[in-house]
Amino acid sequence: MFFHRKKTVPAFGQTGKTPVLRTSICTGEQTAGFRDEVTGKFYDIMLVRSDADLREFLETYGVSLDQLQREY
Repeated sequence: MFFHRKKTVPAFGQTGKTPVLRTSICTGEQTAGFRDEVTGKFYDIMLVRSDADLREFLETYGVSLDQLQREY
């Protein structure tokens, strides 16, 4: 009756994409995603509420903390 779905990682080609952590100045809300280098459009992937969420994003998409840019 209650089935658990397997978590799937959306396929996201990282060529031409920059990993970005967007942070709101007012509320402090953080969103992790990728910004397209050509168009500048931001694709939000997940809401970051804790360090565990940030680690999950980094491990899932194979991004290092050095590559992650911050936007305010």
